[in-house]
Amino acid sequence: MTQATQSQQKGIMMSEAALAQVNSLREKEGKDLCLRVGVRQGGCSGMSYMMDFADPNTIREDDEVYDYDGFKVVCDRKSILYLYGLVLDYSNALIGGGFQFSNPNATQTCGCGSSFSA
Repeated sequence: MTQATQSQQKGIMMSEAALAQVNSLREKEGKDLCLRVGVRQGGCSGMSYMMDFADPNTIREDDEVYDYDGFKVVCDRKSILYLYGLVLDYSNALIGGGFQFSNPNATQTCGCGSSFSA
């Protein structure tokens, strides 16, 4: 796994590869967007990760916001309970590539890598 770009004090950390990929995708959108990360019920293991771009104007007062050189990663308070310490990585490998979640709170992770239980 690539080293996280920020200190361990951030609730959601991003590898340099993940940050580069997110910035590339954001540039294609042509807008100033933040990344909203969270969890929802469902998936093979009980909870699924969610990740999508959002308008910075949708950031709520009770959201957790982490700044990566001007790019904001946002998480709601309920989700951060399950995601605190998460490292978001990215791989461009042909098999198993894409965004990868390394979650220290997960007690079980599905083989698909997009759902977990805590």
